[in-house]
Amino acid sequence: MSIGNSNSPEEERPSTDDRSEDRLVKHAVEEPSIGTALKKARIAAGLTVDEVSSTTRVRIPIVHAIEEDDFTRCGGDVYARGHIRTLARAVHLDPAPLIDSYDAAHGGRPAPTPAAPMFEAERIRPERQRPNWTAAMVAAIVAVIGFVGFTAFSGGDGQTKRPVAEGSASPKPAPKQPAGKPAAQPQTPQSPKPEPSDSAIAAAPKDLVTVVLTADTGESWVSVKDHSGHLLFDGTLARGESKTFTDKESVDLVLGDAGAVKLFVNGNEIKEHFEEGQVARLKYTKDDPRQGQAQAG
Repeated sequence: MSIGNSNSPEEERPSTDDRSEDRLVKHAVEEPSIGTALKKARIAAGLTVDEVSSTTRVRIPIVHAIEEDDFTRCGGDVYARGHIRTLARAVHLDPAPLIDSYDAAHGGRPAPTPAAPMFEAERIRPERQRPNWTAAMVAAIVAVIGFVGFTAFSGGDGQTKRPVAEGSASPKPAPKQPAGKPAAQPQTPQSPKPEPSDSAIAAAPKDLVTVVLTADTGESWVSVKDHSGHLLFDGTLARGESKTFTDKESVDLVLGDAGAVKLFVNGNEIKEHFEEGQVARLKYTKDDPRQGQAQAG
């Protein structure tokens, strides 16, 4: 007769299902949530919630809620996915794993819908723009310079023929030349070749700061303010679209994707190297680009 626990060693070992559950729990503990990952990346990038909201146009309460893994304030799955993607790019994270994690926790990805109009409803509405008469004046000056340059190129090749008035005397015959001597050919003075006119960008007035933005390799969200903080533009430049901004003192820029934008300041191209998807804050004056300052966000 044996005394004590009669259970075999096999009965004391944990089952395979128990070990699987332990691994899943351990993995869930080690992997950070969506909000935690976004918050850590923001802090590592040295950004505040206010700065992220200003750059992405996502409201401050929604940014706080997402960092706490509360997606109820987003207004739906489509809004939540869009906000996660925008915030991830602003803090230099790959949004794909975060979107996959959200889909796994909320029933999978829905059928594609036109999300662009819905995102516009969540963005902070810019104040109504006023007519930019300075830009219109610059455009008129550029048009006049272009017309003068075209006339200089095409006007010196031939002489304008004037009609002979009725009743005027017939032209006198040319005097006879002595035999054996060829008639002298009249020499036509050669007009000097016109120099090419300056480009439209280089013809910007010297007493203004002129900034030209072109979405070169892709679309980019752009925000532009004058020296007094007045908003000149807030929106998205489509690929190939250009816009010109002028002010008497300075122009402040925020570029959502600086790597996709080609930038000209006071007639000179800015050769600053930006990465694709990089957020940049720039300020230029009449003395730039010699004194231009760029700050990447």
